[in-house]
Amino acid sequence: MFKRILVANRGEIAVRVIRACREMGIESVAVYSDVDRRALHVRMADFCEYLGPAQASESYLNVPKILEAARRSGAEAIHPGYGFLSENAGFARACREAGIVFIGPSPESMEMMGSKIKARQQMKKAEVPFVPGTDHGMKSVEEALSVAESIGYPVMLKASAGGGGKGMRLVSSSAELASAFEAATSEAQRAFGDPEVYIEKFIQNPRHVEMQIFGDTHGNVIYLAERECSVQRRHQKVLEEAPCSFVDPDMRRRMGEVAVKVGKTANYSNAGTVEFLVDSEKNFYFLEMNTRLQVEHPVTEMVTGIDLVQLQIRVAAGEPLPIKQQDIVLRGHSIELRVYAEDPDNNFFPSPGRITRLIAPSGPGIRRDTGVYEGWVVPLDYDPLLAKLIAYGENRTQVINRLRRALLEYFIGGIKTNISLFRRILLDPDFQAGRVDTGFLDRLLNEPAVADERTARRVPIVALAAAIFAQQPPPGAQPARNLDGLHAAQTATVLHSSANRRSGWKAAALSEGVGR
Repeated sequence: MFKRILVANRGEIAVRVIRACREMGIESVAVYSDVDRRALHVRMADFCEYLGPAQASESYLNVPKILEAARRSGAEAIHPGYGFLSENAGFARACREAGIVFIGPSPESMEMMGSKIKARQQMKKAEVPFVPGTDHGMKSVEEALSVAESIGYPVMLKASAGGGGKGMRLVSSSAELASAFEAATSEAQRAFGDPEVYIEKFIQNPRHVEMQIFGDTHGNVIYLAERECSVQRRHQKVLEEAPCSFVDPDMRRRMGEVAVKVGKTANYSNAGTVEFLVDSEKNFYFLEMNTRLQVEHPVTEMVTGIDLVQLQIRVAAGEPLPIKQQDIVLRGHSIELRVYAEDPDNNFFPSPGRITRLIAPSGPGIRRDTGVYEGWVVPLDYDPLLAKLIAYGENRTQVINRLRRALLEYFIGGIKTNISLFRRILLDPDFQAGRVDTGFLDRLLNEPAVADERTARRVPIVALAAAIFAQQPPPGAQPARNLDGLHAAQTATVLHSSANRRSGWKAAALSEGVGR
């Protein structure tokens, strides 16, 4: 087993990996940019290494600097988290060449599955069902027009190297295709350095369901559980749950077997996710494979009882999977909410700034994965994800009720967040009944908000209490000192004083007292 691991990421996922390392008795090394000197992941790690300016290309995407940090700190392995370099085959290969273990799949597997076009070509050979469309990039608008006419409108243009909704355009008619093609290729070039796009048939009102798989270096591949990821805004997931209420045991088995087939075709090891589109008749089609740990991995952990990050580390160290397919048993239900620093009332515009007050929810069935703290300045330079609020319960109804209760306890002052959006989603009758598809959230946002009288009474009280206590001086965070490679004990700071904790308890108590 490794003695020291460098975490090549930031925010909540870096904190998550550091916690897994600590439980396993492994030392962790954090990396940071100028704006992350006082970040939570830096304070929690055993060692810290400075990378450079805030610009990602000069810090978290700078392969030579990260490898040098690993060498300087004595790290034997690198965990890339998600985003940044996590699906960069060149980085995985550079780690191998430097004699450092990359905690993830091989660069060869990443190259096969990282390009959606190459993945479709391989899945076609393996007879995996996928959405009708092309298995090669479009060279011109004329070629795209010809393909679109043959498979029928509407169609979707997609970037071959894409992710996160970048380089995607829905095209309803031939009149729209030329401008959509230009926009998609241009956006793909800016986002991924690759303008190649392909076409696939647009399935009306599908569900987006993904299957978590895990492989080791001994040829074993298993599937764990599916996740419902249909609640999306602009092709970006905002809420995920496991298991999917639409998937029955037989469908789960069939999807899982296809996902394992995808993994074995790619000679895959470590954590991976096979994504499917599912129609109203329960037909499912291969969409793509994410060759990394997903943002939404906690819901799978909750219903399987398996720590996926620790399993990643063990598999990367050469251990065989300690579980077999028949050992996987799903228990209960789990939902995750992605809490962002963005303003739902202003077209979800990013809202960076100082967190002046933080009242965190807790209680039965509540888990919060976060990379921020009270007094932290949320930078504009990176993805605005603040935290993930995860609930677990015996059934879906209990989980929804626990989340609604937790959201009444949750307050983040000083910046805008999307917490109010989740209150609205959880109140929606279609969501409560499990009637969701990839267009659900867009439809909900186009409708007038329905007032929830109980929430309307309670939320202002929490906000008022937080505002009163915010008049107290914010907690003083000691400046980061000697961060270049020194032990975290030399830079540790108490992030929340007992007085601040008492303030949080008072505000939560006020919230719970309203309406009795």
